[in-house]
Order: sequence, then C-alpha cells, then structure tokens
Amino acid sequence: MPATADSFDHDEPAGKAGLVSPVVRAFRLLRYVVEGGSTSNLSEVGRTIDVNRVTVMRLIATLEHEGVLEALPQGGHRIGLGFLKLASAATAADDMLDLGRRVLADVRAALNMSAYLAALDGSHVVYLLRDMPEAGLISSVKVGTRLAAPLTTPGRVLLAWQPAGALETVLAQLHREAGLPDPARLRAQLAQDREQGCAWSFSGFEAGIDSCAAPVFDALGAAVAAISVAGPEAAYQTQPGLRARAEQAVKNGARDLSLLLGSRHYPPAA
Repeated sequence: MPATADSFDHDEPAGKAGLVSPVVRAFRLLRYVVEGGSTSNLSEVGRTIDVNRVTVMRLIATLEHEGVLEALPQGGHRIGLGFLKLASAATAADDMLDLGRRVLADVRAALNMSAYLAALDGSHVVYLLRDMPEAGLISSVKVGTRLAAPLTTPGRVLLAWQPAGALETVLAQLHREAGLPDPARLRAQLAQDREQGCAWSFSGFEAGIDSCAAPVFDALGAAVAAISVAGPEAAYQTQPGLRARAEQAVKNGARDLSLLLGSRHYPPAA
C-alpha cells in the first residue's frame, strides 16, 4: 500500500498545540544538516531527528525543490544557495545595531538586568545600545558613553581579542594616559579574560554594580563589539548561581550576535 500523509504522521510533536508538524520536522532536518549530519543514510537521519524514513525522503525532495537543500555529487546534502540568498536578503537591511537590539532584549529578559552593546574606538569603548529592565538600574553608563577601554568590562574583553600589533598600539597609547593600568598588569588581566571567554568586574568601575562582558565577532573573526550586563552587587551576593547564569547569558548573547554577523565559530580559532 503506498504511503499517504496519514501513514507517516505518527511523529507529530506532542504537547505543542497549534504547531504545524511538517514545518517542525523540516527544521529538525535543516538543523541536522547545518550541524554536519549526512543525509546519505535516510534511516539513520530518521532515527537521529525522530522522523520516519518516508517522511525524511519527502522532506528532502521538497527542500531540494525549494532550493533550501542542495544535493552533493559525492552524496548527502548541504544548505542550498536559494536558502542562503533568502537569509542574506532577510539580514541585508539589518546592521549590527538592529541585530544587537534583538539579542540584548533576550539577554535582559533572561537576567532582568541592564544589557549593553559596546565597541572599541581607539583606546576607548563606546556604548552603542542599552536595554534596561522595568525596574531600571542606577548607572552612569548610557548610550553614547565613551570610557577608557581598560576601565570597562566590554573594553577589556575587546582588547583581549585584538591582534597583537593592534593591541600594542592601544597599550602604548593607554600607557601615556594618567591613571590607567601599566601595560604588564593589563596584559595579564587581558590574558585571563581571553582564557575565560569573558571579563568580570565586581564593583570595580561603579560602586555596588557588578558587570560581565563577552566579545562579538564578525564573519572574518574580528572582535567588533561586546555584549555586557550590569547588576547590583547585592543581587550576586544573595542569589546563588546568579554569576554563572549571568556569564552564560552574556556568552550566549555574544555568540548569537556573532552568528548573525556571519561568524562560523564562537569564539573563532586562535
């Protein structure tokens, strides 16, 4: 008996009323391909994404027809040019600030803390965006604030990922500025920040406020911005696990924005 739509719909997603199951299954397949899975063995694909073999075959045929998947000469599939063009068109009008607003909203919602997007300007960092919770936060950092990079967590984490030559130029400039850390001490701090994947400050820049920042990379692997959060020191002291959650949320946000900007890996290979 030939397969019909009813004969392979037993893998409907459970507990999610209103979802369109073929779309859910199609995105399972796409995620599988994007993550490096091979479509050469349809039965193996089906087991991995929890979809039966007949459905996998029909999904692949449909996605190929629409240009979302492209068959490879050696077997298997990759994301099709049609899909890449569609994705490019969807993001072409969005610059880093537009995409950053979306990511900051997620970071702020996850922690109920102020979230920021900042970028380097020479030896200084400039705050480009801010997303604040309803309760707000007493902080002097506003959009447009420009501070010496080592005196902020976004600045530190961006310096930590600068190429050696560019970093030396900035360090030389900073060393000439009164009141800033000496180069040797700053290098040690930047090495620690880079190894940790983020920079922390505990009331170091603003009294009573702790902050964390992680770098954002573009398609070429350059650190072009940083996402940070700032919250009351008392909250970190009284809420177990908040520091770990804040660090993860900042790293997730920085990774998401990096991917939106075309980065293939987070963080990029050294």
